[in-house]
Amino acid sequence: MCGILGLLLHDPTIDAATEICEGLSLLQHRGQDACGVVTCGPKGRLYQCKANGMVRDVFDDKAIGKLIGGMGVGHVRYPTAGGSNHAEAQPFYVNSPYGLVLAHNGNLIDSATLLQYMDATAHRHINTSSDSELLLNTFADNLQQTGKFRINEEDIFTAIGGLMKQCKGAYACVAMIAGFGIIAFRDPNGIRPVGMASRKAATGKDWLFASESIVADAGGFSDWQDLKPAEAVIITRSAVSRRIVAEPATFAPDIFEFVYFARPDSVLDGVSVYRSRMAMGDALAEEVNKVLLEKNITVDVVIPVPDTARVAALNLAQKLQLPYREGFIKNRYIGRTFIMPGQQMRKKSVRKKLNAMALEFADKNVLLVDDSIVRGTTSMEIIQMAKDVGAKKVIVASCSPPIRYSNVYGIDMPSRSELVAYGRTTEEIAEAIGADLVIFQTLPDLIASVRQFNPSIETLDCSVYTGEYITGGVDEGYLAYIESQRADHVKNRTVPTGHKAVEVKGTNDSYNDRPVRSSNVVANGADDTVGLHNTWNVS
Repeated sequence: MCGILGLLLHDPTIDAATEICEGLSLLQHRGQDACGVVTCGPKGRLYQCKANGMVRDVFDDKAIGKLIGGMGVGHVRYPTAGGSNHAEAQPFYVNSPYGLVLAHNGNLIDSATLLQYMDATAHRHINTSSDSELLLNTFADNLQQTGKFRINEEDIFTAIGGLMKQCKGAYACVAMIAGFGIIAFRDPNGIRPVGMASRKAATGKDWLFASESIVADAGGFSDWQDLKPAEAVIITRSAVSRRIVAEPATFAPDIFEFVYFARPDSVLDGVSVYRSRMAMGDALAEEVNKVLLEKNITVDVVIPVPDTARVAALNLAQKLQLPYREGFIKNRYIGRTFIMPGQQMRKKSVRKKLNAMALEFADKNVLLVDDSIVRGTTSMEIIQMAKDVGAKKVIVASCSPPIRYSNVYGIDMPSRSELVAYGRTTEEIAEAIGADLVIFQTLPDLIASVRQFNPSIETLDCSVYTGEYITGGVDEGYLAYIESQRADHVKNRTVPTGHKAVEVKGTNDSYNDRPVRSSNVVANGADDTVGLHNTWNVS
């Protein structure tokens, strides 16, 4: 899961870097592994700064001061494909043709086919194991085929249309062409979010692309519009061009954006994230009431698991006429545990992140409300914390149904064996995490919580609950492949040059033959900046 941002200021003499970094800090919840910015200055020269770490750590005044130019692209990253190597921080850059920069949120499911095409047909070198670099080079290859000295909007739309025929999966992208302008496009299913907004400037308009509307709100931009599925938008200082460049497929935004990832003050595809979480609490209250009556259990207090579940928990408590209390105090200087790499790091971080107040738990039957239960690590630690300070019973209510399947569209929950609900009943899940009872939101109620605010969204991607993948092309062979590459126990491993992939049994043999590309091994003696000087940590 990542956050993307593009900014074009109408006045090219004003540097955009400060505002881009401020925008990225508002998207930090979408990725805490790495961040980067590339700007375009006079005569089309590009300036880059990217590294592993948080926005506040990478971009100090010195780093921002070296990013010259009135337009640029930014990215915050949590790795779902590839590794955590410095070389895989985005945006990515290729010099040919025209000087292209791209930031990507999502995940491609046909990387093996694209990699083969890049090697055998396009003859383009792929330097990392990131599918985002494949996406950029596919765009570059399509532009190269114009053979033109200078391109126009028509050529760019044609190139993106070709990309959408070649690339399968989820992708919301912001790109920049040196000396030309900024571009955004969204996959034909609209799985990952991206929108645009404008702001009056002294002599024209400034333009913004971002993953979430909160960036526009904070920057004084207005007229936020979500890109449509298969839509591409090209913005220069003289024109704004929009076009549907491919046949739109079933529009299916990822429902987990509303459950967990997006900020509550954002609006995605016409749906207020805050209102949808209120509705999740209302619906969950009905389910909780039904189950508690069946089990003849009474609850003394409702306590949310900070922060995402607060909105739903408050509505649930109000509907059930139960006391709502903030029983966990959060250390705000610890990152989101869900997107921390590695099970052990997540487990250690829970008790550093939260402290249970005994006076709200002692001798009470406590109903903990959480947004979801994924690996179960956080839930297990929180439940034990509640019992350690005297809770009689701990009942857990989840705003999300049981997550039993891999996500292949850019969220780091790839290995089914790492999901606590995989192969378990509700009772077995409760036992695994140490709860006295677990109550899950039903999938129809969850869908209705989102759709009621925008009925034009007829479908939502719910593949983590159903195992049904909206794009097609996901078989057992592919699922086994990504699990072998992206599970916690194999992340960040170093693969010596020349080693081949472990064979994966399945129906799609192309994944079995795919070579391992390690981000820790750089081919042909190239350094990890791939031709564009990286100013990070350079005095």
